[in-house]
Amino acid sequence: MARIVLVHGAMGNASVWPETFIAGLEARGHSVETFDLPAQGKDSTPKEAVTMQAYADRTVEQLRSSPEPAVLVGHSMGGMVVTQAADDFVAAGGELAQVIYLTAFLPRNGQSLLDLAGTPEGAGDQVQANLVVAGEPPLGTFPPAAAPLALYNTTSTEMLATVPPESLESQPIIPFTNPVNITDDRPLTRRYIFALQDLAIPVALQRKMAAATAVVETVDIDSDHMVFFSEQDHLVEVLDRFARS
Repeated sequence: MARIVLVHGAMGNASVWPETFIAGLEARGHSVETFDLPAQGKDSTPKEAVTMQAYADRTVEQLRSSPEPAVLVGHSMGGMVVTQAADDFVAAGGELAQVIYLTAFLPRNGQSLLDLAGTPEGAGDQVQANLVVAGEPPLGTFPPAAAPLALYNTTSTEMLATVPPESLESQPIIPFTNPVNITDDRPLTRRYIFALQDLAIPVALQRKMAAATAVVETVDIDSDHMVFFSEQDHLVEVLDRFARS
């Protein structure tokens, strides 16, 4: 079946992907790859050395680790990462099966995450509202006590109890300010999964971004930001169908 490469979002790491979610995709015959972005999780990159391009370079490295074209999936900030990585990879002669945006940022050339989050459609973003920024270089920290409301607002108590505490950590802020440098509308198959009750990336912003770039198919899931916890089975079903398309 498909080779699926998952790219995690901000203030997190690869441990955020539930083992049951990965197992669900593998049970459908897919191979699944996860990894830590630079300076996150077990990656030893100094936080002061991190940029959006560094995230993209690490993702391209993962794509090149196997000759099989990947289904590249970006969640949340991971959408910025996969956009730059996909453009870089294809420009250098690489082949991708498709790019899937899971309630994720989808920029046009020259846009940064903060540009998109700062639009009127981004109003009400509960991550920005709770984010604490301090230090030099500036690091963003999201209070764990705010996560159930801001990120897991439709996740069951039982599933919330399975979230690894280490999956939430500080994040360099500089990548949020870095614009992507891409060729707009480069021929790539893109699909988007809307999370209708997302309080981190409001659905109005999700739809605006998807409408601004050629997206061949979209799906609505009635879930919060952390779809792989709150609507895990539904998400596995959608990704399986997308991967077979």
